[in-house]
Amino acid sequence: MDFPLDAQPSYASPGVPPIDFRAALNDEQFAAVTAPPGPLLVLAGAGSGKTRTLTYRVAYLLSQGVRPGEILLLTFTNKAAKEMLHRVHELTGVEPGRFWGGTFHSIGHRALRMHGEAIGLPRSFTILDAEESQGLLRDAVDEADRGFFKDKTHPKPGPLHSLLSMARNTQLSVDETTQRFFPQHEAIIERLPLFAKKYADKKREASVLDYDDLLELWLELLKKSEPTREYFVHRFRHVLVDEYQDTNVLQSQIVDLIGSHHRVMAVGDDAQCIYTWRGANVENILTFPDRHPGTVIHRIETNYRSTPQILALANGVLLAQPKGRAFEKELRPHRANSEKPYFVQTMDGREQAQFIVQRVRGLVDEGCSLADIAILYRAHFHALDIQLELSRLQIPYQITSGVRFFEQAHIRDLVALLRFVYNPSDIAAWNRIAILLPKVGDKNAQKLHAAALEHAKLLQQDFLDALGTDDVASKVPKDAKEEWPKFVASLQQVKEMMRTMKPHNAVEIAIDGWYGDYLKGAFANYVSRLDDLKSMIGFASRYDDMHQLLVEVMLLNSETSDRSADPDADALRLTTVHQAKGLEYAAVFLIGLADGSFPLRRAIEAGDVEEERRLFYVAVTRARDELYLCFPKVNTKGGPAMLQTPSRFLTELSPELYQPLRMKRSYGW
Repeated sequence: MDFPLDAQPSYASPGVPPIDFRAALNDEQFAAVTAPPGPLLVLAGAGSGKTRTLTYRVAYLLSQGVRPGEILLLTFTNKAAKEMLHRVHELTGVEPGRFWGGTFHSIGHRALRMHGEAIGLPRSFTILDAEESQGLLRDAVDEADRGFFKDKTHPKPGPLHSLLSMARNTQLSVDETTQRFFPQHEAIIERLPLFAKKYADKKREASVLDYDDLLELWLELLKKSEPTREYFVHRFRHVLVDEYQDTNVLQSQIVDLIGSHHRVMAVGDDAQCIYTWRGANVENILTFPDRHPGTVIHRIETNYRSTPQILALANGVLLAQPKGRAFEKELRPHRANSEKPYFVQTMDGREQAQFIVQRVRGLVDEGCSLADIAILYRAHFHALDIQLELSRLQIPYQITSGVRFFEQAHIRDLVALLRFVYNPSDIAAWNRIAILLPKVGDKNAQKLHAAALEHAKLLQQDFLDALGTDDVASKVPKDAKEEWPKFVASLQQVKEMMRTMKPHNAVEIAIDGWYGDYLKGAFANYVSRLDDLKSMIGFASRYDDMHQLLVEVMLLNSETSDRSADPDADALRLTTVHQAKGLEYAAVFLIGLADGSFPLRRAIEAGDVEEERRLFYVAVTRARDELYLCFPKVNTKGGPAMLQTPSRFLTELSPELYQPLRMKRSYGW
């Protein structure tokens, strides 16, 4: 045992009253907070008071004579660390600055600044921001392969940096990282190791670090410098880690090395590990007891947020997890009984949106604020219909997981392409798509447009045909010359579809053509952006005329352009489930609950359903009072209507856990 619990003096500031831990905590929290030193795994269920437990643990250690400088608190945001240490200050009077508390990266920077010379890192090193890191990587790639970035299907510096970053944080090979997370770039796998080496060499030559180096080099320091490792092990007698389920391989190894004395408290919930797409590894929390022999597991399962009926459904989700691949837990309610969650079956996404609007109005009439109502979805394109309906009815809403659907860069690009093909005089639309070509800026774009216009008038030629002439092509910047014929051909194909077919056919050809290739290299999250674009095919299928479609999109954008960005505004909240983690709402509408949408089809095909199930669990536990599970029977995302089956996460639940909400033709609910 690290300290005799009643022998050492309290390390609290004079004048601060002693803390009554027994009165301040429930039985589960008290057991974890006052546990003897050793390896501790605190499984804190949703809404159970995880932060409170961690905060009081710090205060308890101080009350037992542990000095502030002997405690290391690792979190995933500086805000979380500041809030916890501020609360510790209120409880004990100990100033936050006396602790080592913060994000893994901030503590890594502090460690490298103090001890980095042990691995050849000069004290004068500087840290690159994201833009500078990408610029240095671009230079490194240019040195290794001068023409690499000229191919638009190749990743640009930003997405390429994301790929290499994922490999470093997961400690997977670049090959495996590409195959698992960036399959659109498999054709260039053999070139990537050289790029990674050249980039590392350039950083070393300039004595600069990027964000990932703060973890990689911290781990290297702990592994290679025994005196430094021993310093940290002996200094930090207690290591506390928040949101442990979100740690990546590097972070887990760092904790294990500094916490080799096994006085580590890891706080988290394996059922809420939903960030593997950015490197989190659920195996870290599942195997914690194996790496730290004698681990005592504390379960904090009393939920103060949700009604018993919502928690019963959440527990049903946990029961569906494969046996032996998760810690058993059961959320227990603190609140009184209420209504079961509702299962709402609608014809399609539009009817789903109409239902939600009607029910939201009812909730507001019942006294609920708009800001306390959330619509959650697995992917951005699932929210298209509800955004259209809310805009049409002028109901204020905020998207807390990014920008509105039609304001996303790739959607605006696609719409600009369609606008220009429909109306070649639309110079604003032309400028937006032309500058996507290599080395074509605003001035070049305007010159090319003027040249094509002059040529078309002179020869009484169609504008798009004039773009393809040698006269115009000769004015294209050198770096874009190879791409120019494909660019023009794609515009001409879209024009032909507009002339002979329906708007959705033109949208489909636009996505399959030049812009689809551009998308591959432009964005790290290419796959999800492609899903957004494909949803535009279904949206366009509602219109018989391209003019009608474009007018509708422009009106939607103008209606929302002057919206308030005030986070405190009374507006409906729309967000992905990922961004909703840690938040709560009086009423939650979980939409698009069909197999292929939630779970996503690509997750089903890749065998990654368990993380999708954890996402579903996170979603349902955001609701305090009312939960609506919405299933649209027909999917029109990609064009022709297709029947859907309910999400497997619904069908694996007992029907006793929810109640159907029947619809009437007049949309009374």
